[in-house]
Parts: sequence; structure tokens; C-alpha cells
Amino acid sequence: MVMNRWNKTEVANFVKSMGGGGADQALAAMIYATRLIGSDQSLVQHGGGNASCKVTRTDIFGDDVDVIHIKGSGQDMATIEAAGMPAVRLAPLIRLRDLDHVSDEDMVNTQRSNLLDSAAPTPSVETLLHAYIPVPNIIHSHATMMLAIADLPNAADVVNEIFGDKVAVVPFYMPGFRLGNAAAKAFEDHPDAEGLLLLNHGHVTFGDDAKTAYDRMITHVNMAQHWLEEKSGKKLAKAGAPNDAVNDIALEILPMLRGMIGDVTAKHFNNRDAAMPILDSRCGPNVEEFFARSDWQTLAKRGVATPDHVIRTKNFPLVLTAETIAKGRDAIQVKIDAYVSDYTDYFTRNNTRVGGHKIMLNPAPELAWIENVGIVGIGVDAKAAAISADLGEQNLAAMSMGEDCGGFSPVGEEDLFDMEYWSLEQVKIGRKHPEFTGHVVMVTGGGGAIGLATAQAFADLGANIFLVDLGPEALAKGLKQLGPDHGGIALDITAENAAQRAVTACISRFGGLDILVSNAGAAWTGEMSVLDDALLRKSFELNFFAHQTFSKATIAILEKQDCGGQILFNVSKQAVNPGKGFGAYGLPKAATFFLLRQLALELGPMGVRVNGINADRIRSGLLDDEFIKERAKARGIDEGTYMAGNLIRREVEAFHVADAFVSLAQNRRTTAHVMTVDGGNIEAALR
Repeated sequence: MVMNRWNKTEVANFVKSMGGGGADQALAAMIYATRLIGSDQSLVQHGGGNASCKVTRTDIFGDDVDVIHIKGSGQDMATIEAAGMPAVRLAPLIRLRDLDHVSDEDMVNTQRSNLLDSAAPTPSVETLLHAYIPVPNIIHSHATMMLAIADLPNAADVVNEIFGDKVAVVPFYMPGFRLGNAAAKAFEDHPDAEGLLLLNHGHVTFGDDAKTAYDRMITHVNMAQHWLEEKSGKKLAKAGAPNDAVNDIALEILPMLRGMIGDVTAKHFNNRDAAMPILDSRCGPNVEEFFARSDWQTLAKRGVATPDHVIRTKNFPLVLTAETIAKGRDAIQVKIDAYVSDYTDYFTRNNTRVGGHKIMLNPAPELAWIENVGIVGIGVDAKAAAISADLGEQNLAAMSMGEDCGGFSPVGEEDLFDMEYWSLEQVKIGRKHPEFTGHVVMVTGGGGAIGLATAQAFADLGANIFLVDLGPEALAKGLKQLGPDHGGIALDITAENAAQRAVTACISRFGGLDILVSNAGAAWTGEMSVLDDALLRKSFELNFFAHQTFSKATIAILEKQDCGGQILFNVSKQAVNPGKGFGAYGLPKAATFFLLRQLALELGPMGVRVNGINADRIRSGLLDDEFIKERAKARGIDEGTYMAGNLIRREVEAFHVADAFVSLAQNRRTTAHVMTVDGGNIEAALR
């Protein structure tokens, strides 16, 4: 059951913190209620749903104006601020109801032209529904249990059985003018109603204050869940978190799937260098329970619980059975080709129906059901993939409950197409993506100065980062700096199977890997004539063999993906310009230099590029403050002069090395190259 989380003290403090008069306080209370709804994924997910409150404001002329504060299109209910609920003059919206027809363009224009603040976000596409219901506070959600009811073939009878005259039923319409009119009529026909069920769409509650609307929302959802559990005789298993580890089947399938879907995207956009998708796999108890159903393959062709899902998941998932997986790569390719063909046919017939002016979206799947693996969200980045996976899990629950309680009967193909290709929906996801969106970048030594600077540089350009570092604290600090949608693992990269563990964890998090920045290293000093053999071997383990093992593990994944990739090494100037007493560091780095060239030679035919950086005198774990002080003193100069001991007399910093790594990644036709980042050191210049 859904918990009622309204807290009198919390809301009082929140309303007080917002300040202002009665209108501001009413808005604050609705923002509080909206956040409660938005932070519960069983009620609403990822930009869906909306909320409103009607108040009186004073305009610039000193006149009182009735307005509706409504969630802005695409705003997240879980984190919404006052600015995300713009005020729209109510009277012009009400007048629209007198018209026989209002186009989407006219509706949006009327809403925007009546904003009190012209710079405010565009009001929700469901603003008219909220405006036409003459109740001060309204909340609209897509609660899982209400969707299960809304998609029943006899939903109206079930609503009457559960709620009596407390909930009115509204036929399915696209959001906008017609839905607003239908909701208003349902309200007028049922004056005692405290909520609406929008067939195949969602649930609305209202009240004189925000608390009443919120309380009714929670009560209705729990009443629906109670009925569904009684009717079906079961309680759904709980969702699980994204996988911490992948099984052997997933380890084999996910990179392969990622590469195949990436190929579909590349062909669609006629761009061989198009970004790969990110994958987010789920295999919690809820998913296992669903795949245990005898009808799960049939349900895969049924559709989505609410049309709002279609812009994130498409209408159907890609289905890979255990039998298909057992047959191998060619069989999986056949299924993907069939999916693309089916989607293209779906687009063609519906585009013809609406006049042939639409442009087909990427036909690649955005959700996969994989037997013995789980469901997999597929997106342009980690956030989009997680959204797809979350909606996929919600769909499983609504679908399962609905099917067991009379039948899961969502909207049909034409309505789904109209929603998927509706410009007002597409604007929610039509943002321009940074250059490295869809790229998974693994950085070893990711918690150190150079590693973290490099990770941040790639993340700033849209990449999803997987950090590898010896220290859990350094790893946690690095991930906190990078923010959400990144991952990592703490381990000793010289340990047995460390590279495989790291790559497996990366696949679990993102579905694959595109760029390895093999950066980790450490320097030990001593004259070669007296250097301890064990110390030299230790240096080789970290400064050469770890580079080799991580390269091998990465190459295995790049081969499965079959879409190219990159390996970038932090080589160091010691590989070409030995320093006195630095043999233990320079020798393995020289071997790594040769490894770079050898791998470039071998991997070129599969489109994998291998490049590196020769850097010198970077403040990092290798060159700490004490070491700098010691070297400067030995040379009789100050520390600043020592660090700027190069041709341009400028200190080289970690972010300069990071920029160089990014530059090499951007040079898509460059391989076997080593870029020097040292401010100018003739002795270390490459020939």
C-alpha cells in the first residue's frame, strides 16, 4: 500500500519558508503535495503527471486576477520549485471552452500569451483539464494500480464497484482541448466526485486545499490496490534495484545487444560514428515473477499502460527468449531486424493515415525483455536508459495486475502513434545532446588528480563515466564530484582478475564500454644497479601489466559490440626521456609505450583506435607537494619555477592532460599517436 506522507510540521515549515500572503501559501502547500507525489514512483514517474492550484494575484496595474498555477511541461514533480508552476490567467482559458475546436498550436499560444511571467516555462499540455474543473487544487498522477484499473476492458464498472460516485470515468482522449472538455463534463455529471479516472491514461483528484487533494489521491490508489489484490489473489513482488552484478548470459548479451542497436542508430542517422545506447538492466523479484508467467510473450505485444510511456519505451519491447539467445548472435540480429521492420511498417501505415508529413524517429528498440536476464532500458544516456527501465517495470506491474483481473487492454496503435509523434510530447525529449553522449568511459586511477580531471572533462561533454580506483574514499569523492548517472568500483588493478571484475561491473552499470583511459600509475625511485628486484616487478605490475590486462578485458567487450572504440594510455615522458633514479618507473612505461603502438597495429582493422599522452610534472599522486619541494630545493630554485620548468614557462595542470585525452578521443581518424603535454621539453620530444 502507498503511505500517506503528509506531515503537518513539515508542510507548515515549508509554507512559512516560502513567505508571502495567502496565494503564496496555497502555492507552497501544493508544491509540497506535488513533491510527495513525484518522489513516489508508484504514483508518477519521470516528468509525468501534473498539479495545479487556483489563486488570486495582483497584476502590474494593481488589479486582482484569477490565475491557475500549473506544472510546467516536462518539469519533475519530485523536485519542482515555484518557478516550475507558472501562473496563467484563468478567464481566457475558461473562454476556450466556448469554442467548438481549438488546435494544439492555438491552445499553447493562448496559455503562453496569458502567463503572468512571459519568461516562465510552457504550462502543461493538460492545463485545460485543470482549468475547467472548478476546484482550487488538483493533482493528476499515473499511479501503477490506477493504470491497471484504467486499462481494464470493463474499467467503468470496476470504478463504480470500488469507488461508487466518488470517482467519475473520462473516455480516452489525447491531452488538450478535447480531454479538458471531457473531464469538465464528467465532473459536472458527477457533482459529488472527488476524483476522475482517465481511461487508458491516469487518475485525477481534487479538493479545496492541497492536503485534501493529496489525501484523496493516496486513498484512491490504496482502494484500487486492495481491489486488485483481492480479485487476483496475489500481491506483486517488489522491484529490485539495478543489478550490482550481471550473470554470465547478460555479460555476453548486453554488449552484443548494445552494438547491434548502435548499428541501427548509425544507419538511421547515416552516421557511422553515431553514439551507442546506454543499457540499464533490471532483474529484481518483480521481473523474475513476471517472466515466470506463461503469457509473458503474448503480453509483450499488448502495448503500454499509459500513452505517456510511448515516447520513452516505444509501443512494444524487443523480446529475446532463451531459445533465441542460445542460437547466438545471428539469431539475435534477426530479432532486431524484425523489430526495426515492424516499427517501420507501423510508422508507414500511420504516417499515411495522418497525411504523410511525419519524420520517422530512430526505429531502434528502447526497452528489451530478455529471458533469464531481465528487462533492459535503452537510452541515449544513463538517465534516459534508467527512465525507460523504470517505466518498463511499472508497465510490468500494471500489465500483470490488469491481465489477472479481467484483461490488460491499453489504447490501440493509432492513439499510440498520435501520442508518440505529437510535437508537444516530443519537445520533452528533443534536446540536443553533447558530443560524448552515449559513450561509456572507464578511467583507472579515477580518484586521482589526472584521472578525475579526465573523467570530469568527458562527463562535461555528455559521457557516462566508470571510475576505477584503489581507495574507496577517493572513489566515493570522485563519484560525488561527477554527480548522478556515473558508476565505479574500488579495487587493486594489479590483483588477479581485477580487469575482468571492473569491466563486468561497468557492463552491469551501462551495458558496455567505449573508451578506456588507462591512467593509473605510481613511481618508485632508485638506481638500477641497486634496485630491489621485487620493487621493479611491483612497478611493472602497475605501470605495464595493469595496462595490458585492462586493455585485453576492454578489447573483448569492444569485439562483442563490434562498433569500434578507443584505448587511451597515460604513458609519461619517462618512456622516452629517462630521469636519473626513475628506472623503476620509466622501464614499464616504455613497455606501455610499445604496447600502445602494438595494439594500434592489431586493433585498427576492427575500428579500435589506440592513443596516449606523454605528460610531465603534473601535481598528482606521483608528484606530491613534498616531492616538489625536495626536487626544487635540490636544484636551488623555488617550487613555482620548478613546476614551470618548460619552454613556455607555465605550470602544466591536470586539466591540461584531461583536455588532451578528450582531444585524442575527438580526433576520430587518429590512432597510434602519442601527444606530449609538458609545456615543452626538447629532451622528451618524440621523433
